[in-house]
Amino acid sequence: METPPPLRSFGRIRSRTLKPRQASLMETLLPALRPPAEGPVDPAILMPGARETWLEIGFGGGEHMSAQAAARPDVLVLGAEPFVNGVASALRHVDEAGLKNVRIHDGDARDLMSRLPDASLDRLFVLFPDPWQKARHNKRRLVNPAFAAEAAQLLKPGGQLRLATDWADYADQMLRVLLAEPRFEWPARSAADWRDAPADHIVTRYEAKRLGDCSPVWLDFIRRSD
Repeated sequence: METPPPLRSFGRIRSRTLKPRQASLMETLLPALRPPAEGPVDPAILMPGARETWLEIGFGGGEHMSAQAAARPDVLVLGAEPFVNGVASALRHVDEAGLKNVRIHDGDARDLMSRLPDASLDRLFVLFPDPWQKARHNKRRLVNPAFAAEAAQLLKPGGQLRLATDWADYADQMLRVLLAEPRFEWPARSAADWRDAPADHIVTRYEAKRLGDCSPVWLDFIRRSD
């Protein structure tokens, strides 16, 4: 029996032709920032001495990822993004800021996640993932029970998972899925906890466009101790 194809949770891989500088960075800078293409990915090897390891899944144009990395040069910031134009944009941010603590997986985040050690992440960001808003496409959404279980496996006790979306039914799905995963705790105490952007959040161009059907919803979960 043939193995079924992997779940596709993202849309197009490329749109615009890359600008010359972006194309150059894809050739020169990206190879130095890629984690190993096969086998285990050890954060301690990627950045020896890093105080923490963070992962952003679907970093879009890289504004949030690069800003977080600039604010915490002692932290290894991993980013996963399959969209070529987004990767090229992120490389420009990394290059301009001279960041040494960013590593980029230009592909499906689940491939990277499957090769990271258990309890290796301190923070995990999933900000405004593809909503697949048509009902028949909802099954392609990234945040599902399997993802929640893997996120819990990768986060250290006390680690943080931050989810954000501007689609109301996806926010409901995110909350339902994460509350069903016993290794996560949702510490929210009032509406402001999910209505107001966290203090350390960096607004991206995508977020500012307000393309969804509701204001952004912020869901911060904490990995419980086993």
